[in-house]
Amino acid sequence: MLANFLVPILQDGWRFIAIFAGVTFLAALTGAAWLFWPLFLLTLWSIYFFRDPSRGVPQDDGLLIAPADGLVQMVIQATPPSELGLGEQPLTRVSIFLSVFDVHINRTPCAGTVDIVAYRPGKFLNAAADKASDENERMAIALRRNDGVTIGFVQIAGWVARRIVCYVKPGQTVVAGERFGHIRFGSRTDLYLPAGARLLVAPGQRMIGGETVIAELNARDATARGAVEF
Repeated sequence: MLANFLVPILQDGWRFIAIFAGVTFLAALTGAAWLFWPLFLLTLWSIYFFRDPSRGVPQDDGLLIAPADGLVQMVIQATPPSELGLGEQPLTRVSIFLSVFDVHINRTPCAGTVDIVAYRPGKFLNAAADKASDENERMAIALRRNDGVTIGFVQIAGWVARRIVCYVKPGQTVVAGERFGHIRFGSRTDLYLPAGARLLVAPGQRMIGGETVIAELNARDATARGAVEF
């Protein structure tokens, strides 16, 4: 646990940490112990929430890696959001649920060029609900790989999350595992696999953003590892 407090802090998080710490300091000056301790714990939690650890990103260009920390909440066939431009044919969608205790930095699942960054306002339903993909506020990103394959992934707000932040813009070139945004405070990230990709994860499995391999695009060795093709 101590190691989680010694990692770098997301720059955007310092103002929230400062606010919580300032209010905690005022509570200490007033001598209100009943107020100080909850605020002190909230300050520690804000430091923990905005941690930005480094990751060991797999360098195989044929892999898709997890765009977020969290739990694989569902793997289903679903039509991608229209703003991604991926067509109306259902694709395998891997939904990763981020609790308020997970790292909330989002990372690109592969290298490529950003084609689309599309924000859509919406509701703030529980991010674990299937309908959150369609009804909640979201930011959709389409990334075109060097081989021409387009990968779609979506940041989805939850009932606690009220702010989606995206760092990338159309035309920008990114590398695999690069930070492309974050969501405050508790949310979901969806990844749409292209046709023919081999899924390497299952519901209930915990993801490490930028490290865990979700799927294999060049699947020549996937059968030997017992992967499932969708």
